[in-house]
Amino acid sequence: MNLFVVDEKKCKRCGSCVTDCPTSILTLNKPDIPMLIDGYEQRCINCGHCVAVCPYGAFSLNTMKVDQCQLLHEGWKLTPEQIEQLIKGRRSIRHYKEQLVDRDILTKVIEIACYAPTGGNSQSENWLVIYDPKEVKRLAGLVIDWMRVIANAETPLPMSYYFKPLVNAWDLGLDLICRNAPHLIVAYAPKDAPMSASSCTIALTDLELAALPFGLGTCWGGFVHMAMTNSPSLQEALDLPDGHQCFGAMMIGYPKFDYHRIPMRKMNITWR
Repeated sequence: MNLFVVDEKKCKRCGSCVTDCPTSILTLNKPDIPMLIDGYEQRCINCGHCVAVCPYGAFSLNTMKVDQCQLLHEGWKLTPEQIEQLIKGRRSIRHYKEQLVDRDILTKVIEIACYAPTGGNSQSENWLVIYDPKEVKRLAGLVIDWMRVIANAETPLPMSYYFKPLVNAWDLGLDLICRNAPHLIVAYAPKDAPMSASSCTIALTDLELAALPFGLGTCWGGFVHMAMTNSPSLQEALDLPDGHQCFGAMMIGYPKFDYHRIPMRKMNITWR
C-alpha cells in the first residue's frame, strides 16, 4: 500500500508538502506530482504536516484522509493580548467546588491536550482519569501513608518538602495533597521511551490551558507524582500497564474562587 495519495486535479505542484516534511522523505520533480523518495517510507512519522500544509486539499496520507482533518477557522490564532491574558490569568487552583465535571467535558479537554507536540510525533502519553472524588481522596491518603513512613528520615526529600507538616495537616482533616479536588488526571507513558517524560509534561501543560475556556481550574499534583514514583502501594493502586510510569498528575475541577488581577512575576533574560 502506498504511503499517501495526491489528487492530481487539485495539486498545483507548489512543493509546500515537500518543503515542510519534517523528515524530508518527499521530492517534487516538476511537472510531476509529489513523490516519495525511494526507500524512505519507514522514515515517515505520521505527523500529518503534508496534509495540513497543502492549501488545495490535494494531499492525503493513508492514515489520515484530507477530508478527515478539520479545517482551521479563519482568525484561529489568538491576539497577543488574548494569549497574554490567558497565560498570565491562569492560576493554580487549590480550592474547588464540590460539583463534578461532566465526563464529556473532561474528555474534550484531554482530546485538545493530545495535540501537544511530542518528540518524533511519538504520541506516547496515555491518560488515567480518577473520576470518583472518594478515590481521589483515597489516593491522597496513600500519598500521606508514604510520607508518614519517610517523614523522619534525615534525607533531603522529606526535609525539603515539609512532609511532617503535611502529615499533621492531614491528621487534622486538611487535605494539602489533592486539595479536595473532585478529579485527578494522571499522564503516563512507557518508562523506557526517551520522550515519555517531556511528552507527558508538555501535554499536561496544554491540558492546563485547555481547561480554562470550560470554566475549569487545575493544579499540578506534585506530591502525588512524587509518591507515584516512589511508593509501591500507590503504584499498585494505580495499576498502570506493565512497563509504564506516571510522569505527572493534575487536579481538576470547578474553582471555588475567581481571580481579578495578575500577580507579578520575575523575568530573567540573557542575550548572547
